[in-house]
Amino acid sequence: MLLMKLEVKKYYTLLVRPVVVITTISEDGKVNAAPFSFNTPISFSPPLYGFACNPEHDTWVNVKKTGEFVVNIAGKNLGEYMHILETDFPYGVNELEKAGLNKMPAKTVKPPRVKEALAWIECRFESYHKIGDHIWVVGKVSEVEVKDEFWKDVVDVGNVLCHIGGEFFAQNMELAKYKRVR
Repeated sequence: MLLMKLEVKKYYTLLVRPVVVITTISEDGKVNAAPFSFNTPISFSPPLYGFACNPEHDTWVNVKKTGEFVVNIAGKNLGEYMHILETDFPYGVNELEKAGLNKMPAKTVKPPRVKEALAWIECRFESYHKIGDHIWVVGKVSEVEVKDEFWKDVVDVGNVLCHIGGEFFAQNMELAKYKRVR
């Protein structure tokens, strides 16, 4: 058996992670949108969601100042826009406009939803933790919606865009069901 040895700092390329686009607004209402893949639900009760953010990122600046964000679940239809959304534009530039994507109102928070997303998780800032070279941002979930065509008792994983590392993404996954204790 042959084994491939990876650099420790490349450990994350062994994990497939869903891509989300976090939308925030500045104190004066300017929209920011950025993709993230280090993210996960972290608690059922209360419903908490977390993501890792560079402390210099506009997303973190806005979350600290306004206390709200929207997690837009990216489908494979958004893959071609990732390079635009991750561009380091000057603070206050609307990445959704640069990418030609559309915003729509959120239900419980001020930052907009990305209309082209599969689903949305609206959050209010709960806490943060400095971990390694990132800030782990925790939000309390206040609203969740999914487009009907992407819901099949769970999200339609065949349409979810996932990130592996760099320019490598995964899509067209298949749903499998295994017996669980709970």
